[in-house]
Amino acid sequence: MTPRLAALALAATLALPAAASAQSFGACLGSLRSAAIAKGVSGSTFDRALRGVEPDMSVITAMENQPEFKTPIWDYLATLTDEEKVAEGQAMLRKHAGTLAEAERRFGVDRHTIVAVWGVESDYGKSGGKMPLVQALATGACLAKRRNAFFRDELTATLRIIERGDLEADDLKGSWAGAFGHTQFIPSTYMRLAVDGDGDGRRDLVNSIPDALHSTANFMAKAGWRTGEAWGYEVDVPEGYGGPSGRTARHPVSYWAGRGLKKLGGGALGGSGQAGLLMPAGRDGPAFLVFKNYDCAYSYNGADSYALAISVLSDRLKGRPGIRTAWPTDDPPLSRAQRRDLQRKLAARGYDVGEPDGRVGQKTRDAIKEIERSVGMSPTGRPGGRVLEALR
Repeated sequence: MTPRLAALALAATLALPAAASAQSFGACLGSLRSAAIAKGVSGSTFDRALRGVEPDMSVITAMENQPEFKTPIWDYLATLTDEEKVAEGQAMLRKHAGTLAEAERRFGVDRHTIVAVWGVESDYGKSGGKMPLVQALATGACLAKRRNAFFRDELTATLRIIERGDLEADDLKGSWAGAFGHTQFIPSTYMRLAVDGDGDGRRDLVNSIPDALHSTANFMAKAGWRTGEAWGYEVDVPEGYGGPSGRTARHPVSYWAGRGLKKLGGGALGGSGQAGLLMPAGRDGPAFLVFKNYDCAYSYNGADSYALAISVLSDRLKGRPGIRTAWPTDDPPLSRAQRRDLQRKLAARGYDVGEPDGRVGQKTRDAIKEIERSVGMSPTGRPGGRVLEALR
Protein backbone atom coordinates (compact mmCIF):
# COMPACT_ATOMS: atom_id res chain seq x y z
CA MET A 1 0.00 0.00 0.00
CA THR A 2 1.35 3.43 -0.90
CA PRO A 3 1.63 6.12 1.80
CA ARG A 4 -1.24 7.99 0.14
CA LEU A 5 -3.52 4.94 0.17
CA ALA A 6 -2.52 4.19 3.76
CA ALA A 7 -3.50 7.72 4.77
CA LEU A 8 -6.84 7.42 2.98
CA ALA A 9 -7.52 4.08 4.63
CA LEU A 10 -6.71 5.55 8.02
CA ALA A 11 -9.04 8.49 7.44
CA ALA A 12 -11.84 6.11 6.47
CA THR A 13 -11.20 4.01 9.56
CA LEU A 14 -11.37 6.98 11.90
CA ALA A 15 -14.41 8.49 10.15
CA LEU A 16 -14.81 11.22 12.75
CA PRO A 17 -15.77 14.85 12.15
CA ALA A 18 -12.87 17.25 12.64
CA ALA A 19 -14.37 18.76 15.80
CA ALA A 20 -14.98 15.31 17.31
CA SER A 21 -11.44 14.24 16.42
CA ALA A 22 -9.99 17.30 18.15
CA GLN A 23 -12.14 16.68 21.18
CA SER A 24 -11.10 13.03 21.31
CA PHE A 25 -7.41 13.93 21.03
CA GLY A 26 -7.78 16.52 23.79
CA ALA A 27 -9.43 13.97 26.06
CA CYS A 28 -6.63 11.51 25.32
CA LEU A 29 -4.02 14.11 26.26
CA GLY A 30 -5.81 14.53 29.57
CA SER A 31 -5.46 10.83 30.31
CA LEU A 32 -1.82 10.89 29.23
CA ARG A 33 -1.19 13.77 31.62
CA SER A 34 -2.57 11.78 34.53
CA ALA A 35 -0.49 8.74 33.61
CA ALA A 36 2.69 10.82 33.28
CA ILE A 37 2.15 12.49 36.64
CA ALA A 38 1.65 9.06 38.21
CA LYS A 39 5.13 8.16 36.93
CA GLY A 40 6.81 11.21 38.41
CA VAL A 41 6.47 13.83 35.66
CA SER A 42 5.33 17.20 36.97
CA GLY A 43 2.13 18.70 35.59
CA SER A 44 4.01 21.85 34.63
CA THR A 45 6.49 19.87 32.50
CA PHE A 46 3.66 18.05 30.74
CA ASP A 47 1.70 21.27 30.12
CA ARG A 48 4.74 23.14 28.81
CA ALA A 49 5.80 20.31 26.47
CA LEU A 50 2.31 19.51 25.12
CA ARG A 51 0.92 23.04 24.89
CA GLY A 52 -0.67 23.53 21.46
CA VAL A 53 0.26 20.05 20.19
CA GLU A 54 -1.95 18.73 17.40
CA PRO A 55 -1.97 15.16 16.02
CA ASP A 56 0.37 14.45 13.10
CA MET A 57 -1.26 11.79 10.91
CA SER A 58 2.00 11.18 9.02
CA VAL A 59 3.06 9.22 12.12
CA ILE A 60 0.32 6.68 11.48
CA THR A 61 1.21 6.42 7.79
CA ALA A 62 4.90 5.89 8.60
CA MET A 63 4.00 3.24 11.16
CA GLU A 64 2.44 1.13 8.40
CA ASN A 65 5.34 1.59 5.96
CA GLN A 66 8.55 0.75 7.80
CA PRO A 67 11.40 0.27 5.27
CA GLU A 68 13.02 -2.56 7.25
CA PHE A 69 9.94 -4.69 6.57
CA LYS A 70 8.56 -3.24 3.29
CA THR A 71 11.69 -2.75 1.16
CA PRO A 72 13.40 -5.66 -0.64
CA ILE A 73 16.51 -6.43 1.35
CA TRP A 74 18.81 -5.81 -1.61
CA ASP A 75 17.40 -2.29 -1.99
CA TYR A 76 17.64 -1.66 1.75
CA LEU A 77 21.29 -2.70 1.92
CA ALA A 78 22.32 -1.01 -1.33
CA THR A 79 22.07 2.50 0.11
CA LEU A 80 23.35 1.64 3.59
CA THR A 81 26.52 -0.23 2.66
CA ASP A 82 27.54 1.53 -0.58
CA GLU A 83 30.91 3.11 -1.37
CA GLU A 84 29.85 6.53 -0.11
CA LYS A 85 28.72 5.17 3.23
CA VAL A 86 32.00 3.29 3.62
CA ALA A 87 34.15 6.30 2.69
CA GLU A 88 32.21 8.57 5.05
CA GLY A 89 32.46 6.00 7.85
CA GLN A 90 36.21 5.62 7.43
CA ALA A 91 36.51 9.40 7.64
CA MET A 92 34.55 9.32 10.91
CA LEU A 93 36.84 6.59 12.23
CA ARG A 94 39.83 8.88 11.64
CA LYS A 95 38.15 12.06 12.91
CA HIS A 96 36.87 10.53 16.15
CA ALA A 97 39.67 8.03 16.75
CA GLY A 98 40.25 9.14 20.34
CA THR A 99 36.58 8.98 21.32
CA LEU A 100 36.18 5.57 19.69
CA ALA A 101 39.33 4.18 21.32
CA GLU A 102 37.97 5.23 24.72
CA ALA A 103 34.57 3.66 23.94
CA GLU A 104 36.28 0.41 22.95
CA ARG A 105 38.28 0.41 26.18
CA ARG A 106 35.27 1.28 28.31
CA PHE A 107 32.72 -1.15 26.81
CA GLY A 108 34.64 -3.75 24.77
CA VAL A 109 32.73 -3.04 21.55
CA ASP A 110 34.79 -2.52 18.40
CA ARG A 111 34.83 0.94 16.87
CA HIS A 112 33.76 -0.27 13.42
CA THR A 113 30.46 -1.57 14.77
CA ILE A 114 29.83 1.65 16.71
CA VAL A 115 30.42 3.74 13.58
CA ALA A 116 28.31 1.36 11.47
CA VAL A 117 25.35 1.95 13.79
CA TRP A 118 25.93 5.70 13.50
CA GLY A 119 26.02 5.48 9.70
CA VAL A 120 22.89 3.37 9.35
CA GLU A 121 20.88 5.24 11.99
CA SER A 122 21.50 8.86 10.99
CA ASP A 123 24.01 8.90 8.11
CA TYR A 124 26.67 10.02 10.59
CA GLY A 125 24.46 12.68 12.10
CA LYS A 126 23.14 14.19 8.86
CA SER A 127 19.59 12.80 9.03
CA GLY A 128 18.38 12.27 12.57
CA GLY A 129 14.73 13.05 11.85
CA LYS A 130 12.67 16.24 12.15
CA MET A 131 9.48 15.23 13.95
CA PRO A 132 8.98 16.79 17.40
CA LEU A 133 8.99 13.79 19.71
CA VAL A 134 6.17 14.92 21.97
CA GLN A 135 3.88 15.42 18.96
CA ALA A 136 4.79 12.14 17.28
CA LEU A 137 4.45 10.09 20.46
CA ALA A 138 1.22 11.76 21.56
CA THR A 139 -0.24 11.04 18.11
CA GLY A 140 0.71 7.39 18.35
CA ALA A 141 -0.52 7.07 21.92
CA CYS A 142 -3.93 8.49 21.03
CA LEU A 143 -4.57 7.43 17.44
CA ALA A 144 -2.48 4.39 16.50
CA LYS A 145 -4.45 1.20 15.96
CA ARG A 146 -1.76 -0.81 17.73
CA ARG A 147 1.25 -0.31 20.03
CA ASN A 148 -0.52 2.44 21.98
CA ALA A 149 1.18 1.37 25.20
CA PHE A 150 4.58 1.74 23.51
CA PHE A 151 3.83 5.32 22.49
CA ARG A 152 2.46 6.21 25.94
CA ASP A 153 5.55 4.87 27.68
CA GLU A 154 7.91 6.62 25.26
CA LEU A 155 6.06 9.92 25.71
CA THR A 156 6.45 9.62 29.47
CA ALA A 157 10.16 8.84 29.07
CA THR A 158 10.54 11.89 26.81
CA LEU A 159 8.95 14.10 29.46
CA ARG A 160 11.28 12.66 32.09
CA ILE A 161 14.29 13.55 29.92
CA ILE A 162 13.00 17.11 29.65
CA GLU A 163 12.32 17.31 33.38
CA ARG A 164 15.82 16.05 34.24
CA GLY A 165 17.29 18.86 32.16
CA ASP A 166 19.48 16.66 29.94
CA LEU A 167 17.77 18.03 26.82
CA GLU A 168 15.19 20.66 25.97
CA ALA A 169 11.96 19.80 24.16
CA ASP A 170 13.20 21.67 21.06
CA ASP A 171 16.21 19.35 20.88
CA LEU A 172 14.02 16.25 20.91
CA LYS A 173 13.24 15.76 17.24
CA GLY A 174 13.51 12.46 15.46
CA SER A 175 11.50 9.67 13.89
CA TRP A 176 7.80 8.84 14.06
CA ALA A 177 8.58 6.19 16.69
CA GLY A 178 10.52 8.59 18.92
CA ALA A 179 14.11 7.66 17.99
CA PHE A 180 16.40 10.68 18.20
CA GLY A 181 20.01 11.80 18.20
CA HIS A 182 23.09 10.63 16.32
CA THR A 183 22.43 6.95 17.00
CA GLN A 184 18.64 7.14 17.32
CA PHE A 185 17.82 5.96 20.82
CA ILE A 186 14.16 5.84 21.74
CA PRO A 187 13.48 7.74 24.99
CA SER A 188 13.11 4.68 27.24
CA THR A 189 16.40 3.29 25.92
CA TYR A 190 17.99 6.66 26.55
CA MET A 191 16.81 6.56 30.16
CA ARG A 192 18.31 3.08 30.65
CA LEU A 193 21.48 3.12 28.60
CA ALA A 194 22.59 6.63 27.60
CA VAL A 195 25.93 7.58 29.17
CA ASP A 196 28.13 10.63 29.41
CA GLY A 197 30.96 10.27 26.91
CA ASP A 198 32.54 13.72 27.03
CA GLY A 199 32.70 14.21 30.79
CA ASP A 200 30.38 17.21 31.08
CA GLY A 201 27.95 15.44 33.43
CA ARG A 202 25.09 15.34 30.90
CA ARG A 203 23.86 12.69 28.46
CA ASP A 204 23.25 14.50 25.19
CA LEU A 205 22.85 12.22 22.17
CA VAL A 206 21.81 15.16 19.98
CA ASN A 207 24.68 17.63 20.36
CA SER A 208 27.50 15.44 21.72
CA ILE A 209 29.06 12.87 19.40
CA PRO A 210 31.08 11.30 22.28
CA ASP A 211 27.87 10.82 24.29
CA ALA A 212 26.16 9.19 21.31
CA LEU A 213 29.05 6.85 20.45
CA HIS A 214 29.67 5.80 24.06
CA SER A 215 25.96 5.23 24.57
CA THR A 216 25.80 3.00 21.50
CA ALA A 217 28.75 1.00 22.78
CA ASN A 218 26.99 0.66 26.14
CA PHE A 219 23.84 -0.57 24.37
CA MET A 220 25.81 -3.28 22.56
CA ALA A 221 27.67 -4.28 25.70
CA LYS A 222 24.44 -4.62 27.67
CA ALA A 223 22.98 -6.69 24.80
CA GLY A 224 25.75 -9.24 25.34
CA TRP A 225 28.50 -8.16 22.94
CA ARG A 226 31.45 -10.57 22.89
CA THR A 227 34.72 -8.69 22.55
CA GLY A 228 36.95 -9.85 19.72
CA GLU A 229 34.35 -12.14 18.13
CA ALA A 230 32.85 -11.82 14.65
CA TRP A 231 29.16 -11.22 14.01
CA GLY A 232 29.25 -13.96 11.36
CA TYR A 233 30.29 -14.54 7.78
CA GLU A 234 28.96 -15.53 4.37
CA VAL A 235 28.68 -19.26 3.64
CA ASP A 236 28.02 -21.70 0.82
CA VAL A 237 24.97 -23.88 1.41
CA PRO A 238 24.92 -27.22 -0.44
CA GLU A 239 22.43 -27.85 -3.22
CA GLY A 240 19.20 -29.36 -1.97
CA TYR A 241 19.71 -28.15 1.60
CA GLY A 242 16.48 -28.62 3.56
CA GLY A 243 17.58 -28.16 7.15
CA PRO A 244 16.86 -25.44 9.70
CA SER A 245 17.45 -21.76 9.06
CA GLY A 246 16.79 -18.43 10.73
CA ARG A 247 18.57 -16.36 13.35
CA THR A 248 17.08 -18.25 16.30
CA ALA A 249 17.65 -21.82 15.06
CA ARG A 250 20.98 -22.09 16.88
CA HIS A 251 23.45 -24.98 16.76
CA PRO A 252 27.20 -25.47 17.28
CA VAL A 253 29.45 -24.77 14.31
CA SER A 254 30.14 -28.51 14.09
CA TYR A 255 26.45 -29.09 13.39
CA TRP A 256 26.50 -26.75 10.40
CA ALA A 257 29.72 -28.29 9.11
CA GLY A 258 28.01 -31.67 9.30
CA ARG A 259 25.20 -30.24 7.16
CA GLY A 260 27.70 -29.46 4.42
CA LEU A 261 28.07 -25.69 4.93
CA LYS A 262 31.40 -24.09 4.08
CA LYS A 263 32.81 -20.60 4.19
CA LEU A 264 32.15 -18.77 0.97
CA GLY A 265 35.00 -19.52 -1.40
CA GLY A 266 35.94 -22.69 0.47
CA GLY A 267 37.41 -23.49 3.84
CA ALA A 268 36.23 -24.90 7.11
CA LEU A 269 33.73 -23.09 9.27
CA GLY A 270 35.05 -21.23 12.32
CA GLY A 271 33.72 -19.38 15.32
CA SER A 272 32.70 -20.27 18.85
CA GLY A 273 29.32 -20.65 20.43
CA GLN A 274 25.95 -21.31 18.88
CA ALA A 275 25.25 -20.05 15.35
CA GLY A 276 22.19 -19.64 13.15
CA LEU A 277 21.91 -19.91 9.37
CA LEU A 278 20.48 -16.73 7.89
CA MET A 279 19.07 -16.80 4.34
CA PRO A 280 17.27 -13.45 4.11
CA ALA A 281 16.27 -13.82 0.46
CA GLY A 282 15.70 -17.57 0.44
CA ARG A 283 17.80 -20.43 -0.84
CA ASP A 284 18.82 -18.63 -4.05
CA GLY A 285 20.37 -15.61 -2.31
CA PRO A 286 23.30 -14.99 0.03
CA ALA A 287 23.55 -17.07 3.21
CA PHE A 288 25.29 -16.25 6.48
CA LEU A 289 26.28 -18.06 9.63
CA VAL A 290 25.51 -15.60 12.44
CA PHE A 291 26.64 -15.53 16.07
CA LYS A 292 25.89 -13.62 19.28
CA ASN A 293 27.20 -10.27 18.06
CA TYR A 294 24.73 -10.37 15.19
CA ASP A 295 21.98 -10.66 17.81
CA CYS A 296 23.29 -7.50 19.46
CA ALA A 297 22.86 -5.59 16.20
CA TYR A 298 19.43 -7.18 15.74
CA SER A 299 18.33 -6.01 19.19
CA TYR A 300 18.92 -2.39 18.16
CA ASN A 301 15.99 -2.44 15.70
CA GLY A 302 14.46 -5.93 15.54
CA ALA A 303 14.87 -6.64 11.80
CA ASP A 304 17.30 -8.91 9.96
CA SER A 305 17.72 -6.36 7.17
CA TYR A 306 18.82 -3.79 9.74
CA ALA A 307 21.15 -6.16 11.60
CA LEU A 308 22.71 -7.27 8.35
CA ALA A 309 23.27 -3.65 7.29
CA ILE A 310 25.12 -2.93 10.55
CA SER A 311 27.14 -6.12 10.29
CA VAL A 312 28.11 -5.79 6.63
CA LEU A 313 28.95 -2.09 6.97
CA SER A 314 31.17 -2.82 9.98
CA ASP A 315 33.07 -5.38 7.89
CA ARG A 316 33.44 -2.94 5.00
CA LEU A 317 34.77 -0.27 7.38
CA LYS A 318 37.48 -2.78 8.30
CA GLY A 319 38.42 -3.10 4.62
CA ARG A 320 36.72 -6.45 4.13
CA PRO A 321 34.49 -7.23 1.15
CA GLY A 322 30.76 -6.81 1.30
CA ILE A 323 28.22 -9.44 0.33
CA ARG A 324 29.60 -11.42 -2.61
CA THR A 325 26.73 -13.72 -3.57
CA ALA A 326 24.26 -12.14 -5.98
CA TRP A 327 20.74 -11.36 -4.79
CA PRO A 328 17.94 -13.27 -6.55
CA THR A 329 16.73 -10.39 -8.73
CA ASP A 330 17.14 -9.42 -12.37
CA ASP A 331 16.62 -5.75 -11.52
CA PRO A 332 19.71 -4.78 -9.51
CA PRO A 333 19.49 -2.30 -6.63
CA LEU A 334 20.90 1.21 -6.88
CA SER A 335 23.45 2.92 -4.67
CA ARG A 336 22.81 6.46 -3.48
CA ALA A 337 24.96 7.85 -6.29
CA GLN A 338 22.93 5.88 -8.83
CA ARG A 339 19.67 7.08 -7.24
CA ARG A 340 20.82 10.67 -7.60
CA ASP A 341 21.66 9.96 -11.22
CA LEU A 342 18.17 8.51 -11.68
CA GLN A 343 16.58 11.61 -10.15
CA ARG A 344 18.63 13.95 -12.34
CA LYS A 345 17.56 12.06 -15.44
CA LEU A 346 13.92 12.21 -14.36
CA ALA A 347 14.24 15.97 -13.75
CA ALA A 348 15.80 16.40 -17.21
CA ARG A 349 12.64 14.87 -18.66
CA GLY A 350 10.50 17.40 -16.84
CA TYR A 351 9.48 15.44 -13.75
CA ASP A 352 9.33 17.26 -10.42
CA VAL A 353 11.29 15.00 -8.10
CA GLY A 354 12.68 17.68 -5.81
CA GLU A 355 16.34 17.86 -4.92
CA PRO A 356 18.32 14.93 -6.43
CA ASP A 357 19.54 13.70 -3.05
CA GLY A 358 19.22 9.94 -3.49
CA ARG A 359 16.25 9.76 -1.12
CA VAL A 360 13.33 8.26 -3.00
CA GLY A 361 10.07 9.90 -1.99
CA GLN A 362 6.61 9.78 -3.51
CA LYS A 363 7.39 12.28 -6.29
CA THR A 364 10.29 10.15 -7.49
CA ARG A 365 8.23 6.96 -7.25
CA ASP A 366 5.38 8.50 -9.26
CA ALA A 367 7.82 9.62 -11.95
CA ILE A 368 9.39 6.17 -12.08
CA LYS A 369 5.95 4.63 -12.60
CA GLU A 370 5.34 6.85 -15.61
CA ILE A 371 8.68 5.87 -17.13
CA GLU A 372 7.95 2.19 -16.44
CA ARG A 373 4.60 2.46 -18.20
CA SER A 374 6.17 4.23 -21.16
CA VAL A 375 8.62 1.37 -21.77
CA GLY A 376 6.16 -1.46 -21.11
CA MET A 377 7.28 -2.30 -17.60
CA SER A 378 4.96 -2.98 -14.67
CA PRO A 379 4.52 0.33 -12.79
CA THR A 380 6.11 -0.42 -9.41
CA GLY A 381 7.78 2.91 -8.63
CA ARG A 382 10.89 1.04 -7.51
CA PRO A 383 14.27 2.69 -8.20
CA GLY A 384 16.08 -0.21 -9.85
CA GLY A 385 18.66 -0.84 -12.52
CA ARG A 386 16.10 -1.44 -15.26
CA VAL A 387 14.44 1.95 -15.03
CA LEU A 388 17.80 3.69 -14.79
CA GLU A 389 18.93 1.90 -17.94
CA ALA A 390 15.67 2.89 -19.66
CA LEU A 391 16.40 6.54 -18.88
CA ARG A 392 19.84 6.26 -20.40
